Amino acid sequence: MEHDGQLELYAAVAGQLKEAHARVRALQVPEGVRMALTRKLLVITAAAKHDLADAARRLEAFGADLDEGRIPEEGH
Repeated sequence: MEHDGQLELYAAVAGQLKEAHARVRALQVPEGVRMALTRKLLVITAAAKHDLADAARRLEAFGADLDEGRIPEEGH
């Protein structure tokens, strides 16, 4: 049964990653900022291959940062 829980978490993280990428694409920010955010999402995606639970936590923090308007400044 643990395998089922892992599959559910994987599906949830995959859906959240898809939504996060769409949110980043929709932001009205300079291209450098969009690229920095996209890189963060790619790091989270790579982390999901090794530690799905950690990736889920990182993705949640990423979403909270977007919700609060905490995005990197261009050039940082």
